[in-house]
Amino acid sequence: MRCRCGIDVHAHVVPAAFPAYLKGPTPAEWPSMAPAQACHRHVVISGRIYRTVSDRCWDVPRRVADMDEMGLSLQAISPMPELLCYWMDPEPADELLRYINDQMAEMISHSGGRLVGLGAVPLQDMNRAIAELRRIRCDLGFAGVEVGSNINGKPIGSPDFDPFFAVAEELDAAIFVHALRPCSRERLVGPPQLQQVLAYPSDIGLAAASVICSNVLLRRPGLRIAFSHGGGTLGLLLPRLEEGYKVFPALQDSIQQSPTEQARKLYYDALVYDEPTLRHLTSLFGETQVMLGTDYPFAFHDMIPVERVQAAFADEHIRNLLLHKNAKTFLRQPGGVQQ
Repeated sequence: MRCRCGIDVHAHVVPAAFPAYLKGPTPAEWPSMAPAQACHRHVVISGRIYRTVSDRCWDVPRRVADMDEMGLSLQAISPMPELLCYWMDPEPADELLRYINDQMAEMISHSGGRLVGLGAVPLQDMNRAIAELRRIRCDLGFAGVEVGSNINGKPIGSPDFDPFFAVAEELDAAIFVHALRPCSRERLVGPPQLQQVLAYPSDIGLAAASVICSNVLLRRPGLRIAFSHGGGTLGLLLPRLEEGYKVFPALQDSIQQSPTEQARKLYYDALVYDEPTLRHLTSLFGETQVMLGTDYPFAFHDMIPVERVQAAFADEHIRNLLLHKNAKTFLRQPGGVQQ
């Protein structure tokens, strides 16, 4: 029987509207909304329709009703990744992300305790990013922040982001890493949707590897970092990275702890659409490190996340870890796993 206890750490929002930019010429990348059929709207970026979205992106009652149908008690909401705006000049990006974070806070306040926030910060400007991280954590009460797998081509594990990680650790803020503008998209042959299907997992796997290879968690052991899409390709890359670490002295000099040991300190969502793969990831990364993730409300989301976990695992203890206990630990909700 499906429970109504699942906690979803991977779900997105788009505001119902975007404000005008009033501090000068409007940046080309500044988003706007255009009418579409029925309850849908077009998100327009750089003069083109980036995506057509439904009112589930901003309508809290509809979202909560869908959560009930999916067996979810709590959902961590984060912006649609393209709204992270790392490619925009820092000042307008900061203004836009403050607006989006405030809209998310409004949604959370009307959710009856069913939503928590993973906000957004302009990581192309470290000082602005840290200031907004402090605001969303301390003033808005968000659980943490969503960041891209890369920031204008620089992997999230780059030492350049260590000041940001230091403040995240200080604030006990959860970090959710989502694939963004992947490096492998130019290698795909077929419709644009293949970027989400194939290129996102590749980029998120490299992002997770960058965190391991740069020893982020060894420098910042209090961090909680989660990766979308089951960690992407990391599950296949990790044995190869581990063997290379044993074989090449240069890797032993630069990677200060076994890649596998480091990988088992990270978190991953369960969004892999396949029970055998989910069992493999749990075995590889640890049963305390995998959490529900759906990618709601977009078309490519997992509509049966609870049933998928129940089908993958007969053991009630493991089910409870993946369905809600691990997410409570990651999001700092009551009832998490003691570590």
